[in-house]
Amino acid sequence: MKTNQNPVPPEEQAAIKAVVKPKFDTDKLLLRGAEIPAVMLDRTMAAGEHMVQTGERIAQTIPASKASQRAKNYWHMLGPGLTTGASDDDPSGIATYSQAGAAHGFGFLWLSLWTFPLMSTVQEMCARIGMVTGRGLAGNIRIYYSRRLLRYTTLLLFGANAFNIGADLGAMAKAVQLLRPSLDFGWLVVGFAVLSIMLQVLTPYARYAKYLKWLALVLFSYIISAMLAHIDWGLAIHHTIVPRIVINKDSMLLISAILGTTISPYLFFWQTSQEVEEDIQDGKTTLRMRRSATAPEQIKKMRVDVWSGMLLSNLVMFFIIAASGWLLFPNGITNITSAAQAAQALRPFAGDTTYFLFALGIIGTGMLAIPVLATSTSYAVSESLRWKGGLHRTLHQAHAFYGVIIISMLVGLGLNFVGLDPIKALIYSAAANGIVAPFVLFYIVKLSSNKKVMGHWVNRRSTSAIGWFTTIIMAVTGLAAIWSIFG
Repeated sequence: MKTNQNPVPPEEQAAIKAVVKPKFDTDKLLLRGAEIPAVMLDRTMAAGEHMVQTGERIAQTIPASKASQRAKNYWHMLGPGLTTGASDDDPSGIATYSQAGAAHGFGFLWLSLWTFPLMSTVQEMCARIGMVTGRGLAGNIRIYYSRRLLRYTTLLLFGANAFNIGADLGAMAKAVQLLRPSLDFGWLVVGFAVLSIMLQVLTPYARYAKYLKWLALVLFSYIISAMLAHIDWGLAIHHTIVPRIVINKDSMLLISAILGTTISPYLFFWQTSQEVEEDIQDGKTTLRMRRSATAPEQIKKMRVDVWSGMLLSNLVMFFIIAASGWLLFPNGITNITSAAQAAQALRPFAGDTTYFLFALGIIGTGMLAIPVLATSTSYAVSESLRWKGGLHRTLHQAHAFYGVIIISMLVGLGLNFVGLDPIKALIYSAAANGIVAPFVLFYIVKLSSNKKVMGHWVNRRSTSAIGWFTTIIMAVTGLAAIWSIFG
């Protein structure tokens, strides 16, 4: 009896091999991995999101004077630039500025004056790129320049931001313990992480942007606390205008840390993408609509917004360095490793009010900065890998985008439970930023100077000159930071 052994046709054999040995796709694997936490969260919310719309009605029935009307118009002009500038003064930045004042008195006050035009010019270029191209910064770099270098840069950005998120979460928990020492540090860190994730994932963009805008006002707590310190303002202004530069390992590391926490890569990605989000919120949902809608009035409004935000950021830097330099340095307190320690050190000399305002500022700026850090990472990753993203999308529409946010938050959260010293987290973050910043700045200046990309809104020569100068400064300080840490 013969057995029927018909050979398998060649085309079927190829199909079987394709099934048995599928092609390895790295991008698809990254997409699936990023989607996992967001998909899990999405499924736990199967009952649906029932958001209660809290009607925010500011009394408009009272007749307004011309001055109050101008103030109201000015407030309405503020948006992404204000939140970007305010988020720059996160708890990690506060610790850095406090250390600068404690270790060198008024010696580094001049940096708050010099960084203002550099920071403002760079952030204005980022905003213009977003408004004119209708895309985020990473999306533009991917299209016009090196995709491979963009991915390496994005990986370093993820690491730097994760360390920063971890340090900020820890600082917020410590600040709460300053006010309520009985509360557990671990639960506070977890609580802040969960609250931040829920706000980013569940809150519609329009409402979320308003929250961030109002949170920026918490920065005035630092200005008020410095005003209560009875500083010799004449001496402080003198040191601000007349630089005093000391060349040694410690001072170079501190200058690098100040520049790294002030002109930070995450701000570049956030600013550009927020301008795109604002356009989408205004109904410009397609790339063509966004690219053809940039008007002179919009550019003018953006400049007011950006320069106002950066002015606030640098003013806060000035007041924190001044307060620490006036109160801590003369009393021999020269080593500050956290924002919470700065608040404790200031208390005996400045009183309970300054102590309370400083602690409150740490909590508020953390709530503002952590979402910016996590979301800027997600913008960069999503645009680099061409994933659907943006805060204007819901969780269900952009699992990978929100997944990166959740993963960034969880990594930052985990750093608080592995025994990593907060100051080391800041040092590692500064080193990573020092490597990333010059490359990203190079692309920012190139993009905003390219007439084919920017059209009528291309850089002026003076703007490009400041941009290149900033790029060189950040490259030099980045190398100095790496030398100071590892040399």
